[in-house]
Amino acid sequence: MRMNAEQYEESLRKLNLNVYMFGKKVENVVDDPIIRPSMNAVAATYEFSLKPEYEDLLTARSHLTGKTINRFCHIHQNTDDLIKKTKMGRLMGSLTGCCFQRCVGMDALNALSMTTFDIDAKHGTRYYERFKDYLCHVQEKDLTCDGAMTDPKGDRSLPPHKQPDPDMFLHVVEERPDGILVQGAKAHQTGAVNSHEIIVMPTIAMREEDADYAVSFALPSDADGITYIMGRQSCDTRKLEKGQLDRGNRIYGGHEALVVFDRVFVPWERVFMFKEYEFAGQLVEQFASYHRQSYACKAGVGDVLIGATQIAAEYNGAQKASHIKDKIIEMNHLNETLFCGSIACAAQGHREPSGTYLVNTLLANVCKQNVTRFPYEIARLAQDIAGGLMVTLPSEEDLRSEEVGPLMKKYFKGNSEVSTEDRMKILRLIENLTLGTAAVGYLTESMHGAGSPQAQRIMIARQTNMEAKKEVAKKLCGITPG
Repeated sequence: MRMNAEQYEESLRKLNLNVYMFGKKVENVVDDPIIRPSMNAVAATYEFSLKPEYEDLLTARSHLTGKTINRFCHIHQNTDDLIKKTKMGRLMGSLTGCCFQRCVGMDALNALSMTTFDIDAKHGTRYYERFKDYLCHVQEKDLTCDGAMTDPKGDRSLPPHKQPDPDMFLHVVEERPDGILVQGAKAHQTGAVNSHEIIVMPTIAMREEDADYAVSFALPSDADGITYIMGRQSCDTRKLEKGQLDRGNRIYGGHEALVVFDRVFVPWERVFMFKEYEFAGQLVEQFASYHRQSYACKAGVGDVLIGATQIAAEYNGAQKASHIKDKIIEMNHLNETLFCGSIACAAQGHREPSGTYLVNTLLANVCKQNVTRFPYEIARLAQDIAGGLMVTLPSEEDLRSEEVGPLMKKYFKGNSEVSTEDRMKILRLIENLTLGTAAVGYLTESMHGAGSPQAQRIMIARQTNMEAKKEVAKKLCGITPG
């Protein structure tokens, strides 16, 4: 069954999530005005998948059932799948102007399809069969999955088993005949309360002493013992105001949450790793490589920001200035470079023993390293061109005021052919993308999502074949090997 946006929304209403925000329990997550835009963004992945013009990118044929499924539930079968994933990410970023939240679950599914196969090959376990059964469930129900990797970590200088508080890394606290009990938390969980399922993975490579922390499993998002604490975002309470102009992006948004597991029961059929600590690092690296490719979405959001910046220049009457044109060119150059990295790691992907195609891990890390930098420069140029009015604008309520509204329309007028209100709308959108709620998914997520910048640099160093580079250099200048 492939869901449409309305069916997806209705499926969320059936969940019994334990969610807190601003110190209070959220009784109606779907209709909460602060959370609702993020739900709309996920709903868009269902809505647009049913449109003929997007079907090639947003759907795929399941390798297990042969049925047409949402690509966010698909396991990559060739490099064409990987390339379409990149193009899908950019498309959805450009259609929503924010994080649409389903990439993490997709990347978790693909990483687990490889790691479970490899664990079975070494230990004779049956994780891969469990995983395939679970995948069929996800594909058949067209579910949104939250990929939960990042632990709070506590004292970064200590491994999991030496933490003063063992819950700083999610771990197994009890083993039973029918399953396990887990305790801990996962932080920065994008789209968590908009998901049907949570797929938990370890967050770092493990040693034998940390075996209790080497665990991966999947659960319904409303399983007993799971609590969500919503993260704050700049300008988030603007969604509580009467008007919509000051929101910038009126339809879509994103969110993050701390997800706490309090002695949560996981049945064995939902467990995909249990103390096979030597495979924790592999799962982390394969997931991270996929997720670093996924940041093609930032090129899509960049498309929106560049378009908004061009409009702002036109509304300011500055679009013909040579320095404005040059800055717009630079924004496009940086944005397309982001896209190039994601396409390259997809095109250079390869088949793993499980049959799943994995991206080129070196190029995936190069892609994400660019993402930690270029969106910040794109945003800086957008703010430069938009002007200071972007952050000094009075509110929409002032614009609607009988007393001061006419003064705003008079003194904030730019291009005589453009209304002051339209000028305010585009400036608020740029503010939203570079400073407000969308900036979480565009800027800060660009920096820290899928691992810190240093994590990518470590992988680049590890993946680079330096000996081959040295050998070529020696050969060309006549140095005898020795």
